[in-house]
This record gives sequence, C-alpha cells and structure tokens, in this order.
Amino acid sequence: MKVQSSTIENKYLRVKSINIGACLYEVYDKRRKINLILNLGPTKNYSNKNFYVGATCGRYAGRISNSRFKIKNKIYKLNGNEGRNTLHGGKIGFDRLEWKIKHYSKNKIIYQLSSKHLDQGFPGDLNSECIFEIKNKSLFIKYQYKSNQLTHVSLTNHSYWNLNKNKKETIFNHDLKINSEKYLEVTNKLIPTGKIKKVKNTINDFNKFQNIGKKINIIKNKKIKKVSNTINQLGFDLTYCIKKNSKNYLASLKNKNTNIQLDFYSNLPGVQLYTSQGLRYKNKLAPYQGVCLETQHYPDAPNNKNFPSTLIKPNKLYKYFTKINIL
Repeated sequence: MKVQSSTIENKYLRVKSINIGACLYEVYDKRRKINLILNLGPTKNYSNKNFYVGATCGRYAGRISNSRFKIKNKIYKLNGNEGRNTLHGGKIGFDRLEWKIKHYSKNKIIYQLSSKHLDQGFPGDLNSECIFEIKNKSLFIKYQYKSNQLTHVSLTNHSYWNLNKNKKETIFNHDLKINSEKYLEVTNKLIPTGKIKKVKNTINDFNKFQNIGKKINIIKNKKIKKVSNTINQLGFDLTYCIKKNSKNYLASLKNKNTNIQLDFYSNLPGVQLYTSQGLRYKNKLAPYQGVCLETQHYPDAPNNKNFPSTLIKPNKLYKYFTKINIL
C-alpha cells in the first residue's frame, strides 16, 4: 500500500489526512501553533497496523458480540478480532484499507472506499465516503454510505485529542463535558448488556465540566465501587447516549493551560469516551496521552433491538456528520 498524505487549510486551521484508513494526521490550530491530535510520526508508519490512531473505523465502529448478527432469518458470521467478538469491523477493517481520493480542493477532501459483499463477513457491496472539510474555525467529518443489500453500518473517526503544546503531557489537565444523562452498561468484555443506565450520582457523570485526571485517579485508587465501565479498566471506555437537542450539541473538551476549547456537534446518537488507558506505540504514544470522543451508533446495536437501529436499506444513501468548533 502506498501512503499518501493530503492537506487542506484556511487562515485558522491546517488539516492533514492520510489515505490509509482515511486517517486524520494533524489538526493544526494556526493561532496557537498547536497540533490538536496524536499521530504515529513519519507517515510511512501508517502502512502497518495504525492502532486506529486518527482512523476511520468500519464497517462497524465499536464491538459486535460473538462476531455475528441476524438479518431477517439469516445469520452472518463476522471476522472476530477481539476474542469471540468483533471490534471496529474485524481484522482488516476500514482503518487498514487504502481509500481513494475522489475530490481534493483547498478546504475539502473526499475519500472513497468500496467494500465487497461478505468483506469481514458483512453482507452487501458497500460504497462509503469520508469527507474532511474546514470552514472558518470548524472541522467537519462527514460519512455517507450506500449498500445494495440490507446490512449494518456504523462509521466513526478515532482521533486522540490532546490540547497540550507538548504531546508527551497527559490529558489529566483536560476538562470534559458531555451532553448525556445515560450510558450503556457493559460486561467485563466491554460488550453492552442492553441496559441503559443513568449517569447521575456515578463516576460517569460529565454533564458539567469535569477534570479527566481527577476522575481517573478516583478509578485508579479504587475509591468507588466497581461500575460497569471500570471492570478491568483504569479509565473510561464507555458509550454515552446523547440527549437530543436542536443544535446537535454533543460535548466540549478544554484545556486551561493552552486556552483551547473544542465543541463537538453530531447527528449520531452516541459518543464513545475512551481515555487511552490501553494506548501504546513504540516510544511515541503511551496511556492517557489522548482522549477519544468517537461519535457513532451504539456498539452491538445489531444484537439489541432497543438500541437505535443501524440496519440500512438497499440503495438508500445515509449521511452523518460531526462538527468540531475550535474556540
């Protein structure tokens, strides 16, 4: 695979992306002269497994239990890559594939990917587009896709945000707010149980700005009873159910040291908060070095009828967006 990088920019932002995995490589704030996300260093590193850093995850972002689902009366067996379960689309997910550049201009790039019927076990020929676009101080990440058969799809961007000037500093000095009153309970394998729990009076409550470092230290020091997101975890890896609102407001992340705040908006129903406790890459990336806010459908929705459906109809175009305002 040939690694190809592309840059879009305006007077506020410079955004560099990579064709392998339709990855975000750099989101550079020109006013503060700070790159806001982690990357793997030299772009040649993206020819190998990229640990989802900045990548587009698919066909299905998150986990699917027992690597299978049923459509009508047919069971589809998927390519498992996390024990008995499938994570982020299987062993060769969209993060590992070479996307084609369909359109490229000064402030917009469109990546395109065709996935054949039964790729990683998923039914239907699927055509997907990933669009990165900048307008003023905002970055848009858009996904649109169409299949010729009934199938399940959920795409997300897996960028690790770090608003420190020095990327070796952890996210413990970041404050986070999430527009959510509920989260998905999970098993010790991080598979949703199907139960939707309230965040109120739990460690999972981010309705007001909360310091990420303080929260994680409470978890690490075991000052709380075991809650679903912390079994075998030393941080957060949790799906929040977004409270519907007219502006599609989802979350805010800020760092007082650099005076940067990101406001996230999306028409997707959930966001996966991951505080990178499992992140390791050579000598460059380490645990707690970034925070992921993965806007997505609910994990394992194909096997949970009470979750918003991810089943797409044949030949219908589906469109989802995430907007990130950089304040």
